[in-house]
Amino acid sequence: QVQLEDSGGGLVQAGGSLRLSCAASGRTFSSYSMAWFRQAPGKEREFVAVISWVSSIDYADSVKGRFTISRDNAKNTVYLQMNSLKPEDTAVYYCAASLAARIGVQSGDYRYWGQGTPVTVSS
Repeated sequence: QVQLEDSGGGLVQAGGSLRLSCAASGRTFSSYSMAWFRQAPGKEREFVAVISWVSSIDYADSVKGRFTISRDNAKNTVYLQMNSLKPEDTAVYYCAASLAARIGVQSGDYRYWGQGTPVTVSS
């Protein structure tokens, strides 16, 4: 089992940057695929980015070229660097963890979730 704690959200102007962090408990962090999802008010939770246990990476089309996911297994932490932020990026961002062998892009693929960190991008 793993526990996740998201942080790093805040208020930023359009075009700005934020870096989200997700700290994980447990000694098997390196075995997990880690993902970021987001949920805007009134909308369903959507996939943002994933990094597998072997560091294969995938992004949602809406964030490609602007967001970068990375992990530091020594620190049990996954990061989401968000650049060139847009008002439509406003949402609560959640990190998630999975032991599944394949990379998942659906929320149902993930068993463990952080509490979420809000990101607001003003125009």
